[in-house]
Amino acid sequence: MADEPVRPAARSACDGRGWAYTAAMAVSSPDLKAFLLATPFFGGLSDASLDLLISMLVERHFDSGAIVVAEGESGRSMFVVHSGTLEVSERLETGAAIHMSGLESGDFFGEMTLLDMQNRSATVVAQTPTLLYELTAQKLYAFYKADIHAYVIVLQNINRELCRRLRRADARIKRLEVREAGPR
Repeated sequence: MADEPVRPAARSACDGRGWAYTAAMAVSSPDLKAFLLATPFFGGLSDASLDLLISMLVERHFDSGAIVVAEGESGRSMFVVHSGTLEVSERLETGAAIHMSGLESGDFFGEMTLLDMQNRSATVVAQTPTLLYELTAQKLYAFYKADIHAYVIVLQNINRELCRRLRRADARIKRLEVREAGPR
């Protein structure tokens, strides 16, 4: 990251929740392409399809402690983590927050809202200064219209990651059940 040129921000914003970000259209570079190809979301895409998808991404910078997305809010975009660490939490009925997972470079989140069109299921907070690439539902739809074959690959990649997460959740539930009730 230190070798990357500083890009001027198209705009800056703070919405009162600690949301501090700058937005600029992502610039295609060999380093960015290599990074994105190594993430689960972009695997298997041709150069032309990857270039098209990169052109649809928006770069977002978040300060440490900034809320990226909040549980319950409407969401129409997903994010790929380029750098930084983030915490994913959910609220219990008591109002307390419970840590669900951590995110780091190469991870993506927010894809559920693009698939099920429901509100955000968790809150994601930047733990360190963070660089994300955002893909909106509108841009994903434009990608579908432009390159349906690549769109199917992207959906398969999202589904694979959701299945991995489901398997990890199943394993956590099993460990909790064994701890609580013991093996049967």
